[in-house]
Amino acid sequence: MKRRAFLQTAAAAALPASFAPTSFAIAQPAASRTLIFVPQANLTLLDPIFTTAQPTVHHGWAIYDLLFGVNAKLEPKPQMAEGFTLSDDGRTYLIKLREGLKFHNGEPVRAQDCAPSLRRWAARETIGQTMWQYVEECAAQDDRTLKITLKRPIPIFIEAIARGGASVAFMMPEHVAKTDPFKQISEHIGSGPYKFLPDEFVAGAHVGYARNADYVPRQEPAEWMVGGKVAHFDRIEWRIIPDSATAAAALQSGEVDWYEQVQPDLVALLRSNPAIQIGLHNPTGYNALLRFNHLHPPFNNVAVRRALMMAVNQADYMAAVTANDASAFQICKSVFPCGSRYGGKVDGQDVGAQAMQGDIAKARAMLAASGYNGEKAVLLNPTDLTTVGPLGDVTYDLMRKIGMNVEMVATDWGTVVQRRASREPVEKGGWSVIHTWAPSTIRYTPVEHSQIRGLGATAWFGWYKDDTMEVLTRRFVEAATAAERDATVLEIHRRAFEMVPYIPLGTFQIRSAYRRSLTGMIEGTAPYFWNIRRV
Repeated sequence: MKRRAFLQTAAAAALPASFAPTSFAIAQPAASRTLIFVPQANLTLLDPIFTTAQPTVHHGWAIYDLLFGVNAKLEPKPQMAEGFTLSDDGRTYLIKLREGLKFHNGEPVRAQDCAPSLRRWAARETIGQTMWQYVEECAAQDDRTLKITLKRPIPIFIEAIARGGASVAFMMPEHVAKTDPFKQISEHIGSGPYKFLPDEFVAGAHVGYARNADYVPRQEPAEWMVGGKVAHFDRIEWRIIPDSATAAAALQSGEVDWYEQVQPDLVALLRSNPAIQIGLHNPTGYNALLRFNHLHPPFNNVAVRRALMMAVNQADYMAAVTANDASAFQICKSVFPCGSRYGGKVDGQDVGAQAMQGDIAKARAMLAASGYNGEKAVLLNPTDLTTVGPLGDVTYDLMRKIGMNVEMVATDWGTVVQRRASREPVEKGGWSVIHTWAPSTIRYTPVEHSQIRGLGATAWFGWYKDDTMEVLTRRFVEAATAAERDATVLEIHRRAFEMVPYIPLGTFQIRSAYRRSLTGMIEGTAPYFWNIRRV
């Protein structure tokens, strides 16, 4: 076996003496020991493997931990893992767990818990499904050692499980992790810095968490999803406030501490308040998207999908979702983030420029030639999520303009999340179009890009199936050189705009706001509840 750099036993010795994970001072008033958070939308589902809904994933960050994560440079780092070794043939990983890890029920975290946790995550998450094609064995060697043997060397394997995708490889107790990945878990037991309080959970109103006194932080400073996750608050409370103006007023009055996603037209108001700090929800930005249901008419017809794509003018969507703040968005006719390695141009144009011309007349002609026969399309649109709802409004208008029979179902985000799981046709409660966004961090390569992957029944909502896309993705994963990967990505890009698994709508920033009395806020891929303290 050869030692790898992840085994960082000397890291703590290099820390400044001022860094020392401590518990919150119990002499402070109870109110100051509670962080009040307003999430972007209602928390309706509690299983962060079963769904990729952001409130659920953020709930997961509060109570679970993971073997490896990434820092702000997207470098994989050990978290629950102490480190790992890799065999000389590049196929066998031995991952050692840190000492003292406990679940919230008091049981120790064992490799026997981690193996089924990884398998369950891999069954649902796009990047996990890809990696698991190469896994020969994933099992406990002993209580603190997880052994993973691959069928062939995959240099990006640790990076893949560290980065995750729309869902994260959270570790759960063995009996919970063995739940069918296509059914929701019934117990919510993590090992992270906070414990979920089920007796305080009231969907649509309140979620409560308590500090996990048994949590042992790593000894290095926190950075994004890794490092010393120190819980400075005794309690975290989520207050569900669907009305944006009400949430903003609560932040201004000090009734709440942190408003996760600020409606664009309220940013200036909050910025003018000296007691409030405006930050970025995710510094890498968000990629808005329109997703089709590929199982049923009308969008099981690629010609209909191409017609709607031709009509899309990204500037209309970006203006709607940012209150026309040109500094907060970027036109990007690409399935990978513009400015990233794979978000480049071909002949001076974005890869999707010809397919996305914003030409209504041409789109109408394409629809007429597609065989579309007036089948009703159902567009699910959230009224309480201001970073998604405006996208649906633009699409609804666009579909009508090109001659489609469309019904908008305007409801709350929690209902959208539940209904989008339905594979039934629209007349039986199904859907045709949904909108959402994804952070750039899970769009940098084709492996984790859940909207272009053609996994069919196990794909992301919409269930796009494309065997050619999967062959290309495997070629990318197995490529020996960067040049091979670059060439493969160009083929993937062209395939995506030919088959239209979804429509990219542009990249934009979402603002977050919090009281200036909070310090230690980590701007990353999610609202992280560690490291923050009140001053």
